[in-house]
Amino acid sequence: MTVLVTGASGFVGGAVVRGLVRRGVPVRAMVRDAATAPEGVEVAVADLGDTAALARAVSGATAVVHAAAKLGEFGRPAEFFAVNVAGTDRLMQEAAAAGVARFVFVGSPSALMAPDGGDQLGIDETVPYPATFLNSYCETKAVAEQLVLAADAPGFTTCSLRPRAVWGPGDRSGPVVQLLSKLRAGRLPDLSGGREVWASLCYIDHLVDAVARALDAENIGGRAYFVADAEPIAVWPTLDAVAHRFGLSAPAFTLPAPVVGGALAAIETVWRIPAVAQRWTPPLSRYAVALVTRSATYDLSRAERELGYRPQVPFAEGLDRFHQWVTATGGLDRLLEDL
Repeated sequence: MTVLVTGASGFVGGAVVRGLVRRGVPVRAMVRDAATAPEGVEVAVADLGDTAALARAVSGATAVVHAAAKLGEFGRPAEFFAVNVAGTDRLMQEAAAAGVARFVFVGSPSALMAPDGGDQLGIDETVPYPATFLNSYCETKAVAEQLVLAADAPGFTTCSLRPRAVWGPGDRSGPVVQLLSKLRAGRLPDLSGGREVWASLCYIDHLVDAVARALDAENIGGRAYFVADAEPIAVWPTLDAVAHRFGLSAPAFTLPAPVVGGALAAIETVWRIPAVAQRWTPPLSRYAVALVTRSATYDLSRAERELGYRPQVPFAEGLDRFHQWVTATGGLDRLLEDL
């Protein structure tokens, strides 16, 4: 069984490649630049917009793990649709035509985030997609997931895994690293408004395990699965603890909701100017604010029942491992230089 893993130069895709190799699974890593490919595996150089290259990449593969995506809180909708929707559909069609038997899509619970959505506590996979979406990333992950699940057919099993805020050793740009950057710069106010905010995160080893299980599990075609750590975290106390671990100051000032709303409106207006959007990353976005002000926790029963998924790493242990990795790679300052 040869598994093609897209996005293999990234945090998630690279971890999936290494995890499958450790399990003795033959892997082909798909990247856009051969120089960024993981070592010790077969490499396929392809872009999601290149049909011929995708056909070569999937040739001879028995399964595809699709982890490549355009990420971001801002950007032109057309670019998100070109990569996340059209690219996914193109890859899936070539995979089916090549006789690939299984297609595992790395989705996201962001596909369920609406502009005016509230808390989502303990939700399961029966929750419908919203009528409107928080941003283009959320929308395109939802559309792509629906395409993937609808493509399930005899001989071509498709499913979607929905990890939220994947974190752990190897993460150089994810939500946890972004928050560390803001904490170090003193640019992260307490936005909780005095209320508890709970969140399910996904330690990287848990996602890798879920992918491996999805490649073998039976009767999962056309289904989505939340994948997360065993226990949700209380966001703001956890941020305090993470700041302490890395020798940073916890959020020291608060911003009332009306002030945050006004700031977001101003930022969105300015970042519609192409010259600005192309040169700078905005200091704040509705998506980033939603991640730390809306509770989002997930019922893992379906993944436990149908995939045999059992998250094993407690948050404290994962944080220890992440801190050790950051230290071994040169410390927090070195990590954030590349952000």
